[in-house]
Amino acid sequence: MSKIALVDDDRNILTSVSICLESEGFEVETYNDGQAALDAFNRKLPDMAVLDMKMPRMDGMELLQRLRQKTQMPVIFLTSKDDEIDEVLGLRMGADDYVKKPFSQRLLVERIRALLRRKQANEGVIEAGEEAKILVRGNLEMDPLRHQVKWKGEDVTLTVTEFLLLQALAARPGVVKSRDQLMDVAYDDQVYVDDRTIDSHIKRLRKKMRSVDTEFSSIETLYGIGYKYNEA
Repeated sequence: MSKIALVDDDRNILTSVSICLESEGFEVETYNDGQAALDAFNRKLPDMAVLDMKMPRMDGMELLQRLRQKTQMPVIFLTSKDDEIDEVLGLRMGADDYVKKPFSQRLLVERIRALLRRKQANEGVIEAGEEAKILVRGNLEMDPLRHQVKWKGEDVTLTVTEFLLLQALAARPGVVKSRDQLMDVAYDDQVYVDDRTIDSHIKRLRKKMRSVDTEFSSIETLYGIGYKYNEA
């Protein structure tokens, strides 16, 4: 049973969404502010978190920033209808997805299930006798079974979405991947995302790679077309 942390200062949302998620077989922990959630996460992390963007004491942005210092667990933001700037900032800070308020509880459930499937598929299960299939492309090493990335021997910590995007690009160096193709890799077919979501993930991915190598330039943008990986 996957454990979902729901963090929102609206008690009606906490009550209705937790009932919905529990009816779908999830274990749910609820918190009405970011600081209370962070205190609990410091003791034990859930499998994923759903965070309201605006909360007292500690808002969703600050909570995500604090979480990304120690974990890459999946995170979904709940945003207001007109908070497009906040959505982009949240993705660039490391959120995996966002859902706009007011939202369909069924949509939120599907987004949660999709993220958990991606997380579980990415982590993999190493069975007896199974060898790790490490992807090596020049200075890049990726171990999908252990969710490990190295660039020039230095560890790079990526979210599930960032890992899947990099893996898709690096699997075929020099081949252009359109945004639609990258969406298919990172998201289930029933989950709609727009172009800026992929662009934001790519920007954060580049930033993380440049944190260990300021000269990193292997992910190339082809404006109006997509992205490709150039083997270093």
